Amino acid sequence: MTHPNVHRRALLGGVAASFAAGAGRAAVGDIFPIVETADGKLRGLVSGGIKVFKGVPYGADTSGPNRFRPPQPVKKWAGVRDALDYGNVCPQTPGDRRRDYANLIFLDYQPGGMGEDCLNLNLWTPDLSPTAKKPVIVRFHGGGFYGGSSNSPGMDGEMLARYGDCVVLSVNHRLSAFGFLHLADSGAPAAFAQSGMAGMLDLVACLRWVRTNIAAFGGDPSRVMIIGQSGGGAKVSGLMAMPSAQGLFHRAVQMSGAMLRVAPRDRAKGTADALLKAVNLRGGDVRKLQSMPFYDLLSVQADLEASARSRGEAPSSFTPVLDGVAMPRHPFDPDAPAISADVPMIVSTTLDERSYRQANFDQTWEGLKAALGPRLGRDADEIIRMYREEDAKASPYLLQARIISDMGRGASFAMAERKAALGKAPAYVYLWKAASPAWGGRYGATHGVDVGPSSREIRGALQGPNPESQRLADELSSALVAFAATGRPDGKALGPWASYDASRRATMVFDEPRSGLADDPRGAFRRLWAARAAQSAAG
Repeated sequence: MTHPNVHRRALLGGVAASFAAGAGRAAVGDIFPIVETADGKLRGLVSGGIKVFKGVPYGADTSGPNRFRPPQPVKKWAGVRDALDYGNVCPQTPGDRRRDYANLIFLDYQPGGMGEDCLNLNLWTPDLSPTAKKPVIVRFHGGGFYGGSSNSPGMDGEMLARYGDCVVLSVNHRLSAFGFLHLADSGAPAAFAQSGMAGMLDLVACLRWVRTNIAAFGGDPSRVMIIGQSGGGAKVSGLMAMPSAQGLFHRAVQMSGAMLRVAPRDRAKGTADALLKAVNLRGGDVRKLQSMPFYDLLSVQADLEASARSRGEAPSSFTPVLDGVAMPRHPFDPDAPAISADVPMIVSTTLDERSYRQANFDQTWEGLKAALGPRLGRDADEIIRMYREEDAKASPYLLQARIISDMGRGASFAMAERKAALGKAPAYVYLWKAASPAWGGRYGATHGVDVGPSSREIRGALQGPNPESQRLADELSSALVAFAATGRPDGKALGPWASYDASRRATMVFDEPRSGLADDPRGAFRRLWAARAAQSAAG
């Protein structure tokens, strides 16, 4: 005879199993939404009402025969693919944490692991209805063309998707030698004619994915805004001039990354030849180069980068190239590209951009003059006096960084002027003057201080949870969402924002205790450096 407890346990087990199955079905619908894309079904995760899909592939694995080639289509899959965690980031040398600024921006923290199956995106949306037609914001990460990823904390889009009622994406793509090794002039086969632009072609492939699939995630494929800061801003600059990207985006925001020109072919060839020499190969041996393990290729690249640093050059020479195919002209030189003439654009800088590259916090006034005197010439005393009168509280270290920042700000002015001169779509400009509270404000309005606020994030180390950071985040993020939605950055927190031209130079200034529109702010400094640049060009 069977003990009655056995029947009871069986009955309870059956009930529990039925309950668990029912709960599982509910969870799939409520917590783990499934969306069907053109490539297959994806399972995401709901976070505070926002539907999140991570590691979504928009291109095939770029290793082996796909290395150095334009992005290839994703292989369609059957069943449901999990999109619950980050995908690979492009192989790269780790971020160097030996400077305080590096620890503020988490450039070393790139979850997902390195690998060449890195053509993936992360997506946040408040609504999965195909009829929602929310504005779409596609974000490109910083780190130049050599580092970073869309998996880093600063690329999270949940807050902006929730409070901006929009769809937000962040994109991973190929970097450095994996994305910008120009083999076309070193004897490589014709299939590698665009190898020096592969990383930018990845971004085009992502935008094509958006056009095809974004409606399934509640987005409007006719209202796509691209945005990037630093290296991400340079990527925005480049896409504006790429024929293959034409029509795939409808607004553009370039933050502290004005790229007027790309590398000429001869310089790109020299970089490629140096790498080929380092691995004892020629351009015709590209198949051998493709079969090399990525860690060997990355090690060679790191050696070349170290040599460049020892010569005082940029961290990497692998950047977009004027290849005549993917990039037929320089992005914004001698003028703004006609193919994106109808795309409204925002161009921005921060007041103290270059403070992140300076570490001599104990700089003195005498040391400042000694450091910059050779570059300032006989006007050194007068120029330093101008800066001290503008900001009597700034330290010698910060004014040193501000002067260096102003020396390089001309590219952003030129971009805005040239865009406005086309007369087809407006250009808007902003200047971020509010200092980061990090380390007692010593970095001032440093490079990247506006990245968090642009996503309505204040938890990052450059901002932090405080009322001023929240106000600034509300102001900038609302303006950017309005820009994505309408083509005008008239956010509810700021009000009307006049467009830029070479006469009025209307500029939105984000500052404490309040932000507002100003005509040609800091015009005396702009004119000073423009005049000196003209004198230098004239010889």
